Amino acid sequence: MVEKEEIITIKDFSESKFKEKGSQFIGLAYPIENMDGFNKIHSEIKKKYFDASHHCYAFRLVSGDFKYSDAGEPTGTAGIRILNAIDHFELTNALVLVVRYFGGTKLGVGPLGKAYYHSAELTLKSAEMIKKNAHQKISIKGDFQFTSLIHKAIADFEMRIVDNEFRDGLKFTCWIKPKLVEKFKNYLDDKSGGAIVLMCDDGITYL
Repeated sequence: MVEKEEIITIKDFSESKFKEKGSQFIGLAYPIENMDGFNKIHSEIKKKYFDASHHCYAFRLVSGDFKYSDAGEPTGTAGIRILNAIDHFELTNALVLVVRYFGGTKLGVGPLGKAYYHSAELTLKSAEMIKKNAHQKISIKGDFQFTSLIHKAIADFEMRIVDNEFRDGLKFTCWIKPKLVEKFKNYLDDKSGGAIVLMCDDGITYL
């Protein structure tokens, strides 16, 4: 089952910096697709900013999974505020980390929470936001006589060709929106008398 047909996420990495009473806040935003993506980036940031006081973060995935961490800051002042900023922009598959270098002056719980939210918001405002649609990978196999038919069907259903082979018949590997799979299959069955074979992968990718 497809979690969402369309999501809003960020296109690329973005960064922002600001200071509050001597403390420096560095906001870092990344598009991610799974926990492996988060773990890799989180590990790299902790190494790069090894001397920072805190490495706080939040992310939300299209699977419904989300996570946030105060990373040593008072409970409720960092991670959840970063997640609130992500949700404010209705983002999915997005990770925001806020690295803090303590400047010697405590901000207090309220102002500290505002600082983390502001850092995340500032970072996301500087990011390019894009819409992505759910796609499923499908393989199409048939005799050469169906070349024109398959090409037309691919164009009509606005599919994206990943690969094609022309050995002992033809084979196309394409991305298709999941909601169109059954209609596409019925179309080819009707036009070819069932001579064209379709195979669908289970995984969903957002493009």
